[in-house]
Amino acid sequence: MDRAARNLPIYKKAEEIYKTVTIVTELFPEDNNYLQSIKSNILEDSMVILAKISGAEAVKLYDIKMENAAIIRKAARDIMVGGNNLEMFGFADAKYYKLIRNLIEEFRVLFVDWVAGFDPKHFIMDDWGLFNPPGITTDYVQRDDELDFLDEDQDDEV
Repeated sequence: MDRAARNLPIYKKAEEIYKTVTIVTELFPEDNNYLQSIKSNILEDSMVILAKISGAEAVKLYDIKMENAAIIRKAARDIMVGGNNLEMFGFADAKYYKLIRNLIEEFRVLFVDWVAGFDPKHFIMDDWGLFNPPGITTDYVQRDDELDFLDEDQDDEV
């Protein structure tokens, strides 16, 4: 993994989320299948966030960065709603889930700034149209000179 990614504030916050999710979900009763399922899902989501930050930081391409960002957003939102109804399903200490929600909100603020830093000039046309930079439509014809960023660092992977 890219060491630079580990030093990013967003990555550090994602690690904090993972650690907090781990601690809070350890309090879930072992014999409650519903809560154990939620535990599995939100632990997975918190690990996905870490992996996708690393993945986005490892590439230059705007569309790949945005694809990773979309997956991160979904995972973070799933963690937020994963705490709904915990008390109703037998988790007496549901109040601790508020810690996780607060961390997700702090993460969201960092996420917005992080995504704003993606370079929209470093793109290869997304034929699906989902992750093209603003203003680029699916009928856009990409010019060769727009791909010059690929030659900036011969050692970097796309």
